[in-house]
Amino acid sequence: MTRSIELSTEQRQGLLARYRKDPDPEVRFRSHILLLLGDGHTWATVAAALFCSSRTIDRWVKRFHAEGVAGVAGHKPGRPFRLAADWAGVVAGWVTATAPRDFGFLRSRWCREALALLMREIHRVEVGRETVRRWLHRGGLVYRRPRPVLGPKDPDRRAKLDALRALLAGLPADETAVFQDEVDINTNPKIGSMWMVKGRQATVQTPGNNEKRYLSGSIHWRTGQVFLTEGAAKQGRDTPLFLAHLDELRSRLRRYRKIHVICDSAKSHTSEAVAIYLWEQRARIELHLLPLYSPDCNPIERVWWNLHDQITRNHRCRSIEELLDLTFAWLGGRNPFRVEDEVYRTAA
Repeated sequence: MTRSIELSTEQRQGLLARYRKDPDPEVRFRSHILLLLGDGHTWATVAAALFCSSRTIDRWVKRFHAEGVAGVAGHKPGRPFRLAADWAGVVAGWVTATAPRDFGFLRSRWCREALALLMREIHRVEVGRETVRRWLHRGGLVYRRPRPVLGPKDPDRRAKLDALRALLAGLPADETAVFQDEVDINTNPKIGSMWMVKGRQATVQTPGNNEKRYLSGSIHWRTGQVFLTEGAAKQGRDTPLFLAHLDELRSRLRRYRKIHVICDSAKSHTSEAVAIYLWEQRARIELHLLPLYSPDCNPIERVWWNLHDQITRNHRCRSIEELLDLTFAWLGGRNPFRVEDEVYRTAA
């Protein structure tokens, strides 16, 4: 015996929404059945049009009468999970609150096999990798790449930033400030995403022996202009490179009576040789140190990020000289950078 259904305007709109937008094809199919029946089509017509049986139509008509539009979502097949919610909470707690080494594993990250082994050893529950994966999803966990964050903060961070804000806000016209840092350029390219033919992974050739060159750079606080000093071959991020850059700043910024150099607390910036140099050039150069562990407070870090993104990532330069020429051409051929001043903006 066939069952007819009557759809109210609200029910029809609800079924239409599921038919058009629901991601589950089964829900769309059930909604289609009910919509056709609601429009007055016979069971035979609906069965022929949708290639389904009268038993299927009967099941969803009964479900509609019992549960309304919400009934088309259906119920998951198979036996109901009995203790899955409890076990999901257990494994989620392990993953979020402990580390594998806490249980004697010589691992830095959790894996499904380790969690299954713990379930067997601690709770005497035999489960496989896929069951653990389902439990983790039930516990609201996903497998993704974590976001790196900075380590301990400088306890004097606020006081140091306030001092730098006051310095920048009160700079006289005959004084200027620059933010300084070093960057390393390598013939071994940094690998980044790129367009490629689907199904054919592109390749980036790397040299047999990597060559590295350090650059000491500063960005002008007012104009965004970048000044660079190239280190010698096999020279690291050391004091001589920093002092050579300070000489470069004194030469390039001759119009200013005094230059305030803001940089991090690296040993190459705080050595005895630097202290002697600053004493001798105290009328022209003054050094200000950023808070510890605060690359986010140095605007030139954004310059280095753009340099790697546009030049060094996936580069095809065959020599360090070619790569350096490309680097200097990119930095010298563009308009000055816009200094992001959110950190140092003072209240009006």
